[in-house]
Amino acid sequence: MPHKKKEFQSFLGFTGYCRQHIKDFASIARPFYKLCDKDTIFEMTVDRVKAFESLRQALTTAPLLLIPDFKLPFKLYIDASGDGLGAALHQFQIINDKHVE
Repeated sequence: MPHKKKEFQSFLGFTGYCRQHIKDFASIARPFYKLCDKDTIFEMTVDRVKAFESLRQALTTAPLLLIPDFKLPFKLYIDASGDGLGAALHQFQIINDKHVE
């Protein structure tokens, strides 16, 4: 769990990147937005802990969006900083004339 305002901002940025795959993202993440305001003092609340756990659960148990087609290319997105690293494997397919990830 993030312990500083900057860590929450980073977490919110990461989850925002994945928001299209998290049902009710805006409602779940609402307790974090005020925390990111410049003049807001960092304070953990029950709502923020619940929101963090809900987002973490959504990120770690996300459903498979589609079955991979091993004849098509994959894209590997990576990100790293002094604090950590992350990676996501994506594949883009066209299904019923729609571009699907």
